[in-house]
Amino acid sequence: MAKPDVISQSVEFKGRAFEVHRLNLRLPDGRSYNFDLVQHRNSVSIMPIDPDGNLLFVSQYRVGAGRDLLELPAGVLEAGEDPTVGADREMREETGLAARKLLQVGQAYLAPGYATEKMYFYLASDLYPAPLEQDVDEFISLVKIPIAEAYRMARDGELHDSKTLAALLLAEKHLY
Repeated sequence: MAKPDVISQSVEFKGRAFEVHRLNLRLPDGRSYNFDLVQHRNSVSIMPIDPDGNLLFVSQYRVGAGRDLLELPAGVLEAGEDPTVGADREMREETGLAARKLLQVGQAYLAPGYATEKMYFYLASDLYPAPLEQDVDEFISLVKIPIAEAYRMARDGELHDSKTLAALLLAEKHLY
C-alpha cells in the first residue's frame, strides 16, 4: 500500500499531555493534504489480580466522558520509560500494590487515525503492598470485581472504557 510523504511539519499546539502537529502530506496520487496529528506519549494498562481472584479496577471521574468510569489502572509512560517499569509505577500509584509477576499480554494503538499513542497491556499477579503517591489530579476509588463478573460486565456493555475492554480481550487466554 502506498503511503503519503511528509512535506513539512509544524507544532500547532503544545499542552501538558500532548502536542498537535500539522503535517503537510503528499498523497500517493500527488495531491497535497494538511493533516493534524496528536503526538502523545505511549501508555500502559494493567489487570491486577488479587489472591481471591478479583480484578482491581479504579473508579474515577473522566472529564471527556462527563462521569465516573470504572476502568483498569493505567497511565502515561515517562519519556524513554520502559513499559514494564511504567506498568509497575502506575499500578503502585493507583492501587498501592506492586506485582511479583507482570506479564505483557499485548499492545495496541489507541486512535491511529489521528494520534501516535501506543498502549501496552499487562496482567499483574502475586501482589504485595508498595504504595506510591498518586498524581495530583487523581481522585481514585479502588473496586474489586471477580474475574468472571468483570467479563460479564464487559459483554453486557456495563464497562465503557476502551482500554479496559481491550485489556480484558488480550488477557482472556491467560485467565481461562
